[in-house]
Amino acid sequence: MNHPAVHVPADIEKTAGDVDVSSRSSSADNHNHSSLPIAPIPIPPNLSKWNQRIENLSGLEARGITRVLPEERHGASMLGYLQMAMLWYSANISANNLAVGLLGPLLFELGFLDSAMCAVFGIMIGSAATAYMSIWGPQSGNRTMIVARYFMGYWPAKLACILNMILMIGYGVIDCIIGGQILSAVSGGGMSVVVGIVIVALISWLIAVFGMAVFHVYERYALHLPSGEAKKQSLTISRWAWIPQTLILFILIGSAGPYFNASLPTTAVGGAITAGRLSFFSLQLSVPVSWAAASSDFYVYYPQNTKPWKTFILTFTGLTLSFCLVNLIGIGLASGVASNPAWSTANDTSSGALIVAGFDGLRGFGKFCGVIVALGVISNNCPGTYASALGFQVLGRYGKMVPRWFWVCVIVLIYFVCAIAGRNNLFAILQNFVALMGYWIMIFVTIVLEEHLIFRPKLGFDWTVWEDQKRLPVGVAALVAFLVGWAGAIIGMSQAWYIGPVAAKVGGVGADIGVWLGCAFAMVVFPPLRYWELKKFGR
Repeated sequence: MNHPAVHVPADIEKTAGDVDVSSRSSSADNHNHSSLPIAPIPIPPNLSKWNQRIENLSGLEARGITRVLPEERHGASMLGYLQMAMLWYSANISANNLAVGLLGPLLFELGFLDSAMCAVFGIMIGSAATAYMSIWGPQSGNRTMIVARYFMGYWPAKLACILNMILMIGYGVIDCIIGGQILSAVSGGGMSVVVGIVIVALISWLIAVFGMAVFHVYERYALHLPSGEAKKQSLTISRWAWIPQTLILFILIGSAGPYFNASLPTTAVGGAITAGRLSFFSLQLSVPVSWAAASSDFYVYYPQNTKPWKTFILTFTGLTLSFCLVNLIGIGLASGVASNPAWSTANDTSSGALIVAGFDGLRGFGKFCGVIVALGVISNNCPGTYASALGFQVLGRYGKMVPRWFWVCVIVLIYFVCAIAGRNNLFAILQNFVALMGYWIMIFVTIVLEEHLIFRPKLGFDWTVWEDQKRLPVGVAALVAFLVGWAGAIIGMSQAWYIGPVAAKVGGVGADIGVWLGCAFAMVVFPPLRYWELKKFGR
């Protein structure tokens, strides 16, 4: 779907001294609802010109976090709406998500059926939460972390933004490790994992800083779909991006499928079975729900009258199909480790080596398939890198002064160093980091859902005041509920480094129920505090 270009002046986020961002986004939308003026920050002319040249070279988008007005939206055809599902399907059929499926049999000692059931139902719940958050994109024209201000308040929403940036960087670490492992395995061990990580991080940096315009073409014909911030002007999303990765996955099924052990029993005993099921179920939920803090970003150029149910169903479908496919393949690979000596040896080397081992019967073509899988990880890394850099704009106007390409450099450096340090602990990173991120996102979604269903039917939304602190919620209720929810998550979490007192009582060995306790605590605390906040502050 091709959309007409929207004229946006030279980066309004950088030229704060010349352009009033708030007045532009508001006055054009509704003259009666102007945002709170922001004091301009002078930027040295030479620095501004130098930065503008870099951004013109790199293809970085200029709008930043400014709201997309209704008149700037594009009409959507049936194919355009179907791209909602295609976007999520294409974006998630990657090796980093496949690796999560390995954890069921290999870490939690679950059988094939137990692992598959936990994966499918966990994915469905996590996908539903992300699909719900995605409905705000067409309605508001705002990015998810801007929409968060209407539910969390102006200042507490910055906490969610920081956590979302940590999430993006964390997945950058995972992508670098699994990509490095796959490249090392494809080379037959001739290339170390460290060198593979360097390659993944370097290509991610080059594309994120200098090749975003080229990346449009790369995504269109190669592997993946964009993050909303990185490609918000495109719902010119690749119509064919999902085909190569899907073909590679089906080739993997054909090559490795005969060695899958669908009758693999659960080897955990007693209470450890319950603990393993709960922990793996929560982990599988946490992966698709990690998109919830960015899902609206993809849809800000869809018409304002887009039906929420349509956005929800298409998003849910794309997420569920993609995550179920790759996780079931991962579970299948893990189920064959015990009976296939070659796979067992590969697994002892790395998770990436196990994935490549699935192509062993295809010889040279199998190595080519492994490279395609690794490239899929790289393409998944680029938009997340860029989106996390844009998160600094949400944090405040001083963050806008620093060029976005500089933040990209900082972010790549951070996840490169972390990937090198954690290259031998991928399972631990997946188990602990993904679950930790799932806690805060589910608490956040719970607060949004309650605000939406209980309070907003009367209050409504004025999307034009997205940067007016005096007209957005104060956020006391949301902040307290968020922190109380975290207290519930802490006593219910079961990680390698800490097991909460409530979690320890499940199965005698500890089960991760942090997501459920966190949501429950926040759900109980938020409504009465929000009633009090509205009575005291009126907003």
